[in-house]
Amino acid sequence: MKKYIKSVVALTAICAVVAILLAAANSITKPIIDKNEAAAANEALLVVMPNGGDFTTVDLSAYELPASVNEVYAASNGGHVMKLTVNGFNPGMVIMCGVGADGTVTGATCLSSGETLGHEKVYGDKTVGATVDTVDSIDTVAGATKTTAAYKSAVKDALNAAIILGGGSVELRTEAEILADNLAAALPAADGFTSVFMIDTIEGVDSVYSANNGTGYVVCVGDSFVATDANGKVISEGASTEEKAAATSAVATLLSWELTAIDLSTYADMPSAITAAYSTSSGNYVFDVKASGYGISGDKYTASGEYIYIKVSVTADGKIITCETVSQKESDGFGSACADASFYTQFNGKTAETYKDIDAIAGATITTNGYTTAISRVFEAVNILKGEA
Repeated sequence: MKKYIKSVVALTAICAVVAILLAAANSITKPIIDKNEAAAANEALLVVMPNGGDFTTVDLSAYELPASVNEVYAASNGGHVMKLTVNGFNPGMVIMCGVGADGTVTGATCLSSGETLGHEKVYGDKTVGATVDTVDSIDTVAGATKTTAAYKSAVKDALNAAIILGGGSVELRTEAEILADNLAAALPAADGFTSVFMIDTIEGVDSVYSANNGTGYVVCVGDSFVATDANGKVISEGASTEEKAAATSAVATLLSWELTAIDLSTYADMPSAITAAYSTSSGNYVFDVKASGYGISGDKYTASGEYIYIKVSVTADGKIITCETVSQKESDGFGSACADASFYTQFNGKTAETYKDIDAIAGATITTNGYTTAISRVFEAVNILKGEA
């Protein structure tokens, strides 16, 4: 028993000594690590703004800057250097970006990241000379879309931050946030909105949103958001006579919509990609379509085994009214972009002759090709239903 107690005491003493040594080592090494990090940051300041002169730290509490901005340094030449953190393929990519007094990117470099392909190490060169008006036109890198898109986003945030620091104003909300705010302002009684899938072209109307709680609709007429009640009566006081007429007509039209299911089994040549079809009271068609994207056709990495499911409305003469991705399980950060409105709305207004005239998803050729092939099946289905195939 005494021998056991001695062992415990000895082990406790050893642990105590190790703890003391570790604390002592940390007290010695931490200042060195901090100094090295500070030196790296100072070096990065000169890398992204070689002619910056002296740099002073900016107090961020006085400004409302993009959330990605962590630190700002004011250069004696009138420019600013921003340290930003964004999420690429992995979280925590740290970018240092310099913006000159003229609002032009002087340089950008990646301080640290957890990315896998290394494109963030050289992508900053592409951003030199960019302005807030041109940054969106910088190409992302195929195969590293998520990494390079995040990098570009950081540079854009730096450019916007420079405008704010210079006394200007910038709209920091995303397009989705701006849309949500406009819809809520038009119809405050709504509890969120859902975009109405359009099966008819309504003259003068861009889109319609229905309130999730059934209180009414918001009709987008040009740049105006016109609210109606559930029966289509306009309740937006500031709307013009023309806007009110367009909104009233739009809601009346969508309330009259009727879909009749088409028995596909009676059409032997109907493409297998068409899973359901409907005719509208105005003579248009609506199709549920499945696309063999990377989830089905992929072979390099693990494919999901899932189709991309798409809904398409098309006129009897073969012009797409609305295209929408319903569900997908494509590769995150690559093919998953097929679920972004910026991709699938490209097919709106397209015909059998023009549907391929769209911007492909960078780094997702199989997804893009599978999607466009599915769209081609829609045009085939229209011809079959009209007896023209």
